[in-house]
Amino acid sequence: MLQVYLVRHGETEWNAARKIQGQSDSPLTPKGVFQAQQVAQRVRHEGITHVIASDLGRTRATAQIIADVCGCEMRVEPRLRELHMGVLEERDLDNLSAEEEVWRKQMVDGTPNGRIPQGESMTELALRMRSALDSCLDLPAGSKPLLVSHGIALGCLISTILGLAPYAERRLRLRNCSISRVDHQESAWLASGWIVETAGDISHLDQPALDELQR
Repeated sequence: MLQVYLVRHGETEWNAARKIQGQSDSPLTPKGVFQAQQVAQRVRHEGITHVIASDLGRTRATAQIIADVCGCEMRVEPRLRELHMGVLEERDLDNLSAEEEVWRKQMVDGTPNGRIPQGESMTELALRMRSALDSCLDLPAGSKPLLVSHGIALGCLISTILGLAPYAERRLRLRNCSISRVDHQESAWLASGWIVETAGDISHLDQPALDELQR
């Protein structure tokens, strides 16, 4: 059985300011750095062998903190990037026009072909996220990887493992530096392949990130 840990990056300045990030970037806040340290302490004895992060700065910073504590190298994987939010990237969430809010809501309300202008569809996101996860199957026997990615991206991945459509209504909350785990296994009582062991665990964190408190 292969166990894969999934971690959302720590709180960023734009998370706290309610600014849309997508594939644009914002540095971790001091709280975000501390959250990453708390993740590292939580998993340090789990035998993590690989720390693999999206190539965006906020995930690389989170992953490096974890990798240093776990004593393994950190490498980047562009397929783990967040959903591209097109023309809404770098915009203040509270200052969108009515039309722009419709575009944004299509990413979370179950619209089959939703896409922000110049952005990415949830189906495209799901395909690259599953591809990144499946590549873990090529790691040496006995590996236990930890992937650091993003809220919408990880939510989409976990939802599709559960059998939902990539564009299904978003009902899985993954807070900053939450930990999820998916396993690839064979079981008499579960479907073969990837299964969800845990999702969105924040028991290791002192308090929720500001962006979640505001929602």
